[in-house]
Amino acid sequence: MTTSGTFLGYGGGFIGVGEWLERRAQFAPNQIGLVDVATGARLSYRTLNRRARALATTLAERQGVRQGDRVAALAANCPEYLDAFFACALLGAIFTPLNWRLTVAELAGILRDCEPVALLHDAAQRSQAEAAAHATGQPMTLLDMASFPGDDAEMAARASPFASRDGEEIALILYTSGTTGVPKGAMLSHRMLTWNAINTQISWGLRENDIAPIFAPFFHAGGLNVLTTPLYHLGGTVVLLRDTSPAAVLRAIESERCTVAFAVPTVFQMLLEAPEFPTADLSSLRFLITGGSPCPLPIIAGYAARGLEFCQGYGLTEVGVNCFSLAPEDAVRKAGSVGRPVFHSRARLVDEEGRETPAGAVGELALAGPHVCSGYWRRPEATAEAAPDGWWRTGDLAQVDAEGYYYIVGRKKDMFISGGENVYPAEVEGVLATHTGIAEVAVLGQPDPKWGEVGLAVVVPRQPGALTAADVLAFCDGKLARYKIPKAIVFAETLPRNVMGKVVKSALYDRYVTQAAQAAQATRVAGEGLRP
Repeated sequence: MTTSGTFLGYGGGFIGVGEWLERRAQFAPNQIGLVDVATGARLSYRTLNRRARALATTLAERQGVRQGDRVAALAANCPEYLDAFFACALLGAIFTPLNWRLTVAELAGILRDCEPVALLHDAAQRSQAEAAAHATGQPMTLLDMASFPGDDAEMAARASPFASRDGEEIALILYTSGTTGVPKGAMLSHRMLTWNAINTQISWGLRENDIAPIFAPFFHAGGLNVLTTPLYHLGGTVVLLRDTSPAAVLRAIESERCTVAFAVPTVFQMLLEAPEFPTADLSSLRFLITGGSPCPLPIIAGYAARGLEFCQGYGLTEVGVNCFSLAPEDAVRKAGSVGRPVFHSRARLVDEEGRETPAGAVGELALAGPHVCSGYWRRPEATAEAAPDGWWRTGDLAQVDAEGYYYIVGRKKDMFISGGENVYPAEVEGVLATHTGIAEVAVLGQPDPKWGEVGLAVVVPRQPGALTAADVLAFCDGKLARYKIPKAIVFAETLPRNVMGKVVKSALYDRYVTQAAQAAQATRVAGEGLRP
């Protein structure tokens, strides 16, 4: 403070994400920060810090990586993935994880946009990485994660970390498809990642001795930012699983005495149905965390029978994945709610003009706080549209009750979530529209008991009877990630449009989803009535 009371700022003293491991190594050098279940390796914070610093030296001295450079990664979860994340943060470079489920064409589009100086990959993704890099026509170094230096003390000592000025430097770009079908890179700063960690720790009551199994992919915000980065900020332990089968997850929770666990409802349902669930020793768990979609009451009840409680929440890649929290004691009383805003966050509901909606009315959820991203990479117009007044528009429609609990009631646009992955119909429609036999197409999300929602494509063929559902699905193969491919195809003579020529998806949803569900329900009830 000056004598006038004006805050001078951090003055270069902001502790960037890359420094977290060093701080943890100073406070508790022998504390285990990472357990690699596949190899049995148990890495202390001292070791994790040296590995990250040694890799930072390699990237700087041998690959010429500098502050602001993008470094992309195409790999399955592994310790080297986290080495790369923290090494880039040390250098002030921007780590850019890539979804290995995408096709080469989709990956090449993202690489062209972020222009990385290096593309890191594991052995399994080598050919895909090479093909995607070649397709861009841009120069970039490919580096196999198997060549990382590991725990090299001499190289670690040579690391020259950058000093964050105020935390606003970008540490991470996470690509998320937009409603236009063009992927956008959300820019996550050191400041954002730090406050996401703080919000998570305070609002969910994380402890420095917490142990969590991590099996969500690191290219996903849920993999890095729900528990991984908050635990590293706090000094907890990450149990890294490469085998994500229910049996493997339950076995890891039991053997490592995990205390908290995060998954989307679909995964918790799979764990609940696993034959190992009734006998697995889950007594070490303090609570479970779920999000991505409302958690069905039968799942809550199934875990309650084992003495386990759920914390539920809500978040977005752009504003942090931990923006709301619903305490376990409210799980049934406030079923369907995402809870209240976390400690360092503000929320409000607004109309199309940005005005706050009246009490009880539905409005678009807007969020503000230090956990909000810095916008979209090279998309100033999209950034301005998302946050025209400093409040980030989530695109989700919500209501808030008299007690301050928020409920997501719909989406301003028609994105849907399948198994925890965002699917944007415009992107899928864009691919299907290139089929020479398709005149028009609209994609909807429809409820699914396993994945939450799956795609339904309403196709207008150029020649009636010339296409089959199998033809349409085969066309998608290799052009879209599998979770984006519609699970059902229906054929129509035309698509309903309004006076402006826009497809009226609500009418399609009513006809092909709502009415179909009602008919199925009526058939089921009638059938039950005939039973003796």
